[in-house]
Amino acid sequence: MTADTIATNTFAQTTKDLLNNEWHTLGGQKVVQTLASHPEAGLTHEEATKRHQQMGANQLTGKSGKSSWLRFLEQFNQPLLYILLTAGVVTLLLRDWIDSGVIFAVTLINVIIGYIQESKAEGAIAALSKAVTTEATVIRNGQKTRLASTELVVGDLVLLASGDKVPADLRLLTVRGLQVDESALTGESVPVEKATVSLAVETPLAERSNMVYAGSFVSFGQAEGIVVAIADATQTGRISQLIESSTNLKTPLTRNIDKFSKTLLYVILGLAALTFAVGLGQGESWIDVFKASVALVVSAIPEGLPAIVTVTLAIGVSRMARRKAIIRKLPAVETLGSTTVICSDKTGTLTENQMTWCFWDFRA
Repeated sequence: MTADTIATNTFAQTTKDLLNNEWHTLGGQKVVQTLASHPEAGLTHEEATKRHQQMGANQLTGKSGKSSWLRFLEQFNQPLLYILLTAGVVTLLLRDWIDSGVIFAVTLINVIIGYIQESKAEGAIAALSKAVTTEATVIRNGQKTRLASTELVVGDLVLLASGDKVPADLRLLTVRGLQVDESALTGESVPVEKATVSLAVETPLAERSNMVYAGSFVSFGQAEGIVVAIADATQTGRISQLIESSTNLKTPLTRNIDKFSKTLLYVILGLAALTFAVGLGQGESWIDVFKASVALVVSAIPEGLPAIVTVTLAIGVSRMARRKAIIRKLPAVETLGSTTVICSDKTGTLTENQMTWCFWDFRA
């Protein structure tokens, strides 16, 4: 068995138990040994290739996109559209071709508008994701090379300098006046000074001065670190997975529409049942009474309401898009429009580390 094979097996065995290890508690030399790397030459190209095949690319796993037909069918998942479709089927059974055609046309227009707007938002977000590319300076085979951040593997030696974006979670080995902006992860807008000394196990993430995390920026100084986590195993990746697993909340508009639709449905069905009972009590034919009840149901349904709501929201989304605000779901623009106060703890958490004042005039 060769030395490279032993090193690979050692790496696989140790990292299996240490991927979730508190790397800030270990000394730099111990981390290098654990990850079967070299403190000066880094990994060989062959070893880096093997690890890349084992662990995959250094990129976050995005939520699998839905097919076009499924996203189109989801547009029908609205309470008012249920009523419209029911009314359309009933009028179709009564052979009222004009009314049924109008109802189905309004329903289809409502669905098409929602689908087109959501597709545009999905396309814009996908384009933004592809536009974000990062490169990293890595030492392999003792030579400095520039690689795409997606090619990094655990055990790589990475060089950091002012202006660099940290491509993965690193345990720092050498530091020369390094200051890192970790606001995207910790919310602290002030750059944090880094060191190489080992820390206690209970040290919170924001105070781990010997670690730098993917997504943060080097604001000053230089450093060398070894990759201890990539992709979804990074702190940023864990946050991303938590966000992906979160449930979708209904907006105030959708909650009000759901409540209104259910109330309207109960009232309409109650009146229809009352009409049917009164008609039968007066000795009318049950067929004529049933038709009258159905006509009452159809006439009481506000067929134009879903279309009006959708068109109104689409206009709002279009205006937000002209102001460079991407909105994926139509009801979200109503939530944003009804917002009066936004509370943020400090610059850097929700911004680009720049204090910017914006005024939105939703009446325009």
